[in-house]
Amino acid sequence: MFWARLGSLNALRQSAGSRFWRHWLRRKMPSDDSMGRVYGQLDTRGLRKGLHHIYSCLKRNKALDGIGGLNVAVLDGHETHASYLRHCAGCLERKIHTRSGDRTQYYHRNVTLMLLGLKLRLLLDVEPQLPGEDERATALRLLKRVLERYPRAFQVVAGDALYAAAPFVNFLWSHRKYILVVLKGDQRDIYQDAVALFRLQKPVRGRYRLRECEWWDVSDLTSWTDVTCSLRAVFSIESYRVRRQLTGELEELTAQWMWLTNLPQTKASTELVVRLGHARWDIENYGFNELVNGWHADHVYRHDPQAIEAFYLLTFLAFNIFHAFVILNLKPALRGDKATCFWARLMAAEIYPTARRLSQGRSP
Repeated sequence: MFWARLGSLNALRQSAGSRFWRHWLRRKMPSDDSMGRVYGQLDTRGLRKGLHHIYSCLKRNKALDGIGGLNVAVLDGHETHASYLRHCAGCLERKIHTRSGDRTQYYHRNVTLMLLGLKLRLLLDVEPQLPGEDERATALRLLKRVLERYPRAFQVVAGDALYAAAPFVNFLWSHRKYILVVLKGDQRDIYQDAVALFRLQKPVRGRYRLRECEWWDVSDLTSWTDVTCSLRAVFSIESYRVRRQLTGELEELTAQWMWLTNLPQTKASTELVVRLGHARWDIENYGFNELVNGWHADHVYRHDPQAIEAFYLLTFLAFNIFHAFVILNLKPALRGDKATCFWARLMAAEIYPTARRLSQGRSP
């Protein structure tokens, strides 16, 4: 269903008469209600074991290359869906102010961990956010489970400014993992200390992709007393051009970034820290964006907290296997200039020919 991008259990069930499914299943396909009910009772440990098996195979075959000699994982929260009408025991609630008054909206949110790489990116695990807790608490619960199962899968954890919190940094450092997070001006004295030290330095000119950059890098920051390790701040001013589609004119733009990390300079140069800081967006660009728009991951296959988690993990399994197959098994000459959705359509084409004959009243 996910590989062929069918989008729903109902769409899957409509193709049940295809010879393709009879060859695979060796039996009649169950109804969409039955599949949803089964996933509502499924033990998700089996799905997580499958994700770990894929990781182990790829690691053993040296298919996970990392970035700049470091294995990096990125954390981020994602809201899958929201509704004013339907809700379940796992739903979170919030008040939405409307012209007709306040309304209660029900939604589901999770925290996902993705392993980054130059070519192949793996979705390692997901943890649903529970009622009454924030995203950081969910992320810590996810990391505790992941670090037990994947103790050597990554050395660095990247995240947005939300994860610039002492308990989060201390937890990772207690497991000898480095952290790389965005640092914003509204956070503590360490930002002001870093800015004051930047003024005493001359910037180093560098380049990130097509951007001309000026970099500042200060180490041994200890003003954040709640953190048990010394920290390092990297500031980047990046200049680039954008051609506006409406007028065709080139516009000069400037972006400013500051990251906080405990990576020593012996392990990560300023250039690599900037590169890793921007790689944090991979979970949005190559993760959530593709999962939602290409894989229908936010579709509610069954509104039950256990079923939602199980289907999301199943999406991760399909995502990892699909990309590993396309990147590692298909020869570059065969891939050519074809988009990944081309291969998904080929899979769908295997299903629908006999289904089309059935719709015309002919025998498959």
